[in-house]
Amino acid sequence: MKIRSLLLGSVAAAGLSTGAFAADLGVLTSLDVCDALGLSGLTISSDTNCLQISGGVSYEFVWGDYKGNTTFVAGAAVSAADSVVVATGAGSKTIATPGFETATGAAFNMDWSSKVDAWIKFVATADSDFGPAKAVIKIKDVNQRVTINEGPGTTFGTAAAAPFGTGESFIGGDDTAGAIFDEAYVSIGDSTLIMAGKKASIMNLGDDVPLNFLGLFNSEKVDTGVLWSVSLPKGGHVIQVVSDLGNGVSVGAGLENLNSTTPADAGTAVGVISYAGDGIAAHLTLAAGGILDGVVENFGFHAGFSGTFDIVKVVAAVAGDQTGYWNALASASATFDMFTLAVSGEAVNTPGFLDVGAGASISAAVTDGVTINLGGRWYNDASAANSAYQVAAQLVAAVTETITLTGEVGVYASTILPAVYYGAGEVAWAPGGDFTSSLKGEVYSNGAYKATFKAAKTFE
Repeated sequence: MKIRSLLLGSVAAAGLSTGAFAADLGVLTSLDVCDALGLSGLTISSDTNCLQISGGVSYEFVWGDYKGNTTFVAGAAVSAADSVVVATGAGSKTIATPGFETATGAAFNMDWSSKVDAWIKFVATADSDFGPAKAVIKIKDVNQRVTINEGPGTTFGTAAAAPFGTGESFIGGDDTAGAIFDEAYVSIGDSTLIMAGKKASIMNLGDDVPLNFLGLFNSEKVDTGVLWSVSLPKGGHVIQVVSDLGNGVSVGAGLENLNSTTPADAGTAVGVISYAGDGIAAHLTLAAGGILDGVVENFGFHAGFSGTFDIVKVVAAVAGDQTGYWNALASASATFDMFTLAVSGEAVNTPGFLDVGAGASISAAVTDGVTINLGGRWYNDASAANSAYQVAAQLVAAVTETITLTGEVGVYASTILPAVYYGAGEVAWAPGGDFTSSLKGEVYSNGAYKATFKAAKTFE
């Protein structure tokens, strides 16, 4: 229910209780600003502005013996297929097999992590001669504590500062060290929108998700898709212009990362052209980094295409930079009654070496609430002369309207590391009210195990 509805109810009740009609009709009219602007959700109106409020809280707890004790130098196939990053961000390290315990006989092995992520966003909108004028403020607080191998209790700022090979404890992940202004910017316009302040990037890095069940190894490494290899920081302090040209075509240009503390990275110029319509989406993003000193330090591009044609879906994307590095993938799927077949391929060119990967899957919707997924993926690291693969089977069953069960078994293996078999089970609960929760357990043949609990609620 809107807050303004409560206010209207209070005014009406006050008028009835006195038997008078002294309510200020001007005030009642001002409460309709949100409707006049076409805005809904949790809102508060003034004479000229509509304030929209949204937010959310999520919690995650992870416990088990899953970080491992042996460190390895990260390589393309090693970090893509045979290992997993221990901690996100700078200073992350990798370990043998997919991030799970190695048999080193260390005295302390237990690992755990607790993370709270909370945010609230205010958008104040008023009409103007140029279109809606907005002020946006988003406050975010992420607090995470990570303990590896029963860390000694010493707090390190990052994983890089913690000593390898011993117990480690640090504030990890994307911890904000208190509440921060995640977004704080102004915008004005309708078909042409001008934005300035602290906000996310206008870079379009989509249209690049592989369609097979397991995805692809390098695609997963770069956060699902393709990406350049150089430093091109995005978002932060920005000045941006985005314009809808009609017929599904939009263009955008901006200066981003204007608040960088690293001179070589200061200022990223971004240009984007996108199309969306008739089951097709496509884009081209260009970025030039470190421009504030008058010299382009790095340059990158990202192009993607996705389309749906009756029973067939296709995805194709490529990204690269001035070093000669490029990363490409292509994927296609076809749905026939209860079956969906999908194939994907990727290539990563680092000057002097060409890595390739592939994946395929078949999904069967055996009933309205039960789906079976079978798939595999493979990756060859030319520089390390190593190939790795994963094969898995998954069952997803909606046992009620609010509860979904997922089970998975599979194996990871490579030419330089022994095979690791695993099993995982998850129960997800979505009772409504934008509340979600899940509990997942994982066990591995090398002795590793992991339990993850999540709960979240959003509002708007």
